[in-house]
Amino acid sequence: MSVELTFVWRGELIESIHRGDVVVVNSKGKILAYAGDPFKVTYIRSSAKPIQAINVFLSGAYGKFNFSDDEMSIMCASHFGEDFHIKTVKNILNKIGASEKDLLCGGGYSINREYALKQARENITITPLHSDCSGKHAGIIASCIAKGYGIKDYNKPNHPVQRDILKIISKMCEIDKDKIILGIDGCSVPVFGMPIYNLALAFAKLSNPKDLEDDIKFASENIFRAMNTFPEMVAGTGGFCTELMKNTKGKLIGKLGAEAVYAVGVKDLDIGIAVKIEDGNFSRALYPVVVEVLERLNVLDEDEKEKLKKFKIIDNKNSVGDIVGVIKPVFTLKYL
Repeated sequence: MSVELTFVWRGELIESIHRGDVVVVNSKGKILAYAGDPFKVTYIRSSAKPIQAINVFLSGAYGKFNFSDDEMSIMCASHFGEDFHIKTVKNILNKIGASEKDLLCGGGYSINREYALKQARENITITPLHSDCSGKHAGIIASCIAKGYGIKDYNKPNHPVQRDILKIISKMCEIDKDKIILGIDGCSVPVFGMPIYNLALAFAKLSNPKDLEDDIKFASENIFRAMNTFPEMVAGTGGFCTELMKNTKGKLIGKLGAEAVYAVGVKDLDIGIAVKIEDGNFSRALYPVVVEVLERLNVLDEDEKEKLKKFKIIDNKNSVGDIVGVIKPVFTLKYL
């Protein structure tokens, strides 16, 4: 069952406890370490985006439209909707001959609270381009066009592009597609339920693809490079995914999923990591766990630890900005 991962201290009292599960695997599927249930079943939400982006390559869209690294990176993103994000998604749509009206992700204020407040103060008109998933949707439309599929209802589970994506998820995660639990994500496309073990396995393979088929290996290498070359596309200014990749010298990729799912793939060390916080809290519970796992696995050097420490030990502040406690990870990993 899930274990205690993060404590929230206020003064001398532990005021809240966040429970969850962690698993670490290699690309061969061997479990290296875990905390809680390494086979916890959950929807992998937006952590799946880098895996889904493989279809942009297999569909022929990557070659047909000559996508750049920043465009590929935002297809893997849960972005903040900053101006440079909007510009990049528009560039993709212009390349493929589509428009924001074709995006079926809906609109929404930024998933970053500070930037959402800025959007509200400035009375910015919110469109589907501002959705944190607009890059992913643009990539799906590009795949449809490259394959000759219609783009109407591309978000439906029975659309051929979604069937293609499901096959890729099944292959990379090494789980029979009939055992994947399908739901509908916040942005209207199918979302995939499975053990976190399978998500960690996919990220281990994505980051260490030497044994994959040539076309998937090529896609994985390009996705890994794109996310590291343009980490600001994956989240945004100050975002955890962005800061994690920006400060780790190209050694890993990391991707947040809604309801506090996180996946990491570490290059060369042949490591995939998946974390799920049971209560869905990512703003204070999830990031300390991810950084702690990376430290315990000796992935981070001292400089990287220093740059990421603000995400591991978080000040618990009151409404006037006084520090009244601390939020920090409390778990240990079991090694196999």
